[in-house]
Amino acid sequence: MVDIFLRTLPFFAIIGLGYWAGRTRFFTEQATAYLTKFVFFFALSAMLFRFAATLPFDEIFNGRLVLGYLLGTLIVYALASLVARVRRLDIPTAAVEAQCAAIGNVGFLGLPMLAVLFTQAAIGPVMLVLTVDLVVFSSLIVILINGGRDGRLTVGTFRMIGLGLVKNPMIVSISAGLIWSALQIPVPDPLNDFLTILGGAATPGALFAIGASLASKSAERVQIAAWLSFCKLVLHPLCVAIVLIWIIPVAAFPASVAIAAAALPVAGNVYILAAHYNVAPHRASAAILLSTMASILTVPFVIAWVSGP
Repeated sequence: MVDIFLRTLPFFAIIGLGYWAGRTRFFTEQATAYLTKFVFFFALSAMLFRFAATLPFDEIFNGRLVLGYLLGTLIVYALASLVARVRRLDIPTAAVEAQCAAIGNVGFLGLPMLAVLFTQAAIGPVMLVLTVDLVVFSSLIVILINGGRDGRLTVGTFRMIGLGLVKNPMIVSISAGLIWSALQIPVPDPLNDFLTILGGAATPGALFAIGASLASKSAERVQIAAWLSFCKLVLHPLCVAIVLIWIIPVAAFPASVAIAAAALPVAGNVYILAAHYNVAPHRASAAILLSTMASILTVPFVIAWVSGP
């Protein structure tokens, strides 16, 4: 446990450095926005494409892992939604809380950290987890918010979802890489070097951007944020573990990676969606801040648990 904590500490230290830079205004919100845009559209996309294109397709795709992670995540999503509805929250607000409870920071934190802790063999399972989050749950929250507000779904809603997926650089880079891998096209050395250099900026850039963005987050509604953080950091990995070990069993290694990915703190894009639709943005902000702080201790615990003796 101590060894895992010490290995994860540098990642959280970079997040802390970014937080300091944001809090002291050494890094302004505008600077953070541009750094995030660089990581999102360029560095992380290069890393994802390179990994997807250079790994054999049959080593990446695992249908049972996809179904197991999806089922485990849906259980937590449904539980958080039920609790929100019992508290008489409207459907859009319940959707934001469910998103906080079930969607982790897999792209910016999970991908670089788990690739180091579990070796690059973890890249395939992490990309599958990330794809499920982006395709299924990023679409689901848009459907619930728009449907909950208007009482019906329009063609425009589904068009917006489709365009959002097509324009998402993570989805595009993973898809392009998988197609490249499936066609068994060798990656030329100059292109591989280019992607390696550019993708190398993803890990420090993403972690620093997480910290800098947290500097603008509020800690309001602490009780709700604590419940959502508990769902994300404890219930989510537990549900995914139960499904992947007993209900839809998969091999130990990909199951361990998926469980570790489920233990990650609330994703920053939940706040972006909440703010865009003006649905409980402070609630999402507090959940991101609190879960990220608590994950310094909970993530090493889960990783140590799934890694075994």
